Amino acid sequence: MVSALGDDVWWYDLRGVNAYLVDDGGTLTLVDAGNPWDGRTLMLGIEDAGYALQDLDRILLTHYDFDHVGALGRLPGLDATVYVGQGDAPFVTGERTPPLRNHKGLLQRVLGPVLKAPELPVETVADGDEIGSFTAYHTPGHTPGHVVYVSEALSVAFLGDLVVESNGALQTSPWLLSYDADEVEESIRELVGQMPRVEIVGMGHGVPFRHGGSERLDVLAKAL
Repeated sequence: MVSALGDDVWWYDLRGVNAYLVDDGGTLTLVDAGNPWDGRTLMLGIEDAGYALQDLDRILLTHYDFDHVGALGRLPGLDATVYVGQGDAPFVTGERTPPLRNHKGLLQRVLGPVLKAPELPVETVADGDEIGSFTAYHTPGHTPGHVVYVSEALSVAFLGDLVVESNGALQTSPWLLSYDADEVEESIRELVGQMPRVEIVGMGHGVPFRHGGSERLDVLAKAL
C-alpha cells in the first residue's frame, strides 16, 4: 500500500495523485489526503508501514484541492491536527468558498460540495513556520495558500502541486490548474534560493525522486 522512499518516509500512489507518510522523530505525519474515496487506502497504508490510524499525530496539507484534502473527513476515529497555508485554510474548514472570478477557483467551487470538512483542529501555517523537523515555505500560484514542507533532517521536500513530474523531469504547475502561472514560476525560483539541499522530493503528481531532488529543482528553476 505504501512504498519506502527513505528512512521513515513512505509514498502513497493513489492512482493519479500522491500522498506521503512520515515518522518525524516519533511524530507520525500524513502529507496530503488524496481523494474522497482514498480513506481506506490511507488507513491500510499506515498499517502497512507498521502503525495504526490512532498513531497519526498531524496532517500537513500542501494546499486545498479536491484530490489533496478529499479523505480528510472520511478517516473515522482520527485524532490529529491539520496544518494548512493561511490562504487556503478557510476553504478547508468551509468558512469560505473559492472565488468564482478565477478559473481555478471556479473548478474548486464546482467540486467543493463533494468534500466533507474535517472535524479536526486546523492550524494555519505561515512562511517560515516550523512543524517538527519541517519548515513551511509559502509558495503561492497553484493556490493562494500553497505550502511546501521541507525537512533537512530527513532530507525530504514535499512540493505539492507547485511542480509535476513528467518523464523523469520536473515541470511547473500548468496554467489551467493554477490560480496564477507567473506566480508559480516566481515561487519556484524563490524556493530554490531558500530551502536546504535535499535528496527526496515528493510532488502531488508523478513519480517522486529518491535521490538528487534539489538538483532536479535547480534544473527547472534555471529553465524558467
